[in-house]
Amino acid sequence: MVDFSLRRAVEADFPAIRQLIRESRLNPTGLNWRRFIIAQTAQGDFAGCGQIKPHSEGTLELASIAIKEDYRDKGLASQVIRRLLADEPDRPIYLTCRSELGDFYQKFGFRTLDLGEMPPYYRRLSRLVNFFLRLSKKRLLVMSLEIAEKEI
Repeated sequence: MVDFSLRRAVEADFPAIRQLIRESRLNPTGLNWRRFIIAQTAQGDFAGCGQIKPHSEGTLELASIAIKEDYRDKGLASQVIRRLLADEPDRPIYLTCRSELGDFYQKFGFRTLDLGEMPPYYRRLSRLVNFFLRLSKKRLLVMSLEIAEKEI
């Protein structure tokens, strides 16, 4: 495992965040460096990032989870996600992902939503993206992390 630390982003991190989001082919809208957690190697190299993004309708989204190729498959994404979820007590938290990533996010307590369970923004997004993906075997999942029963 790579020796790394997690920290809040600073403004100087924004170019690296933006570049990694583009390289990872993630949604580049709503990138605000103030919301990001950065994974950094012991040598100070930028290794990855993620954010909890608020939407105008009041929902929160786990978003922009991206790890540089050289640091993938070393547990960095999981650590970034755990930190983001620990820092954000409000629930539910939503996310969108490719269908093949659903099992990964289930490990954190997320569950796939049916169309009727989705807030309006995610319902529109799901319909639109899945319309364009209909001829492929891929689809967009909308997932949610609710309050755990023991917290109620």
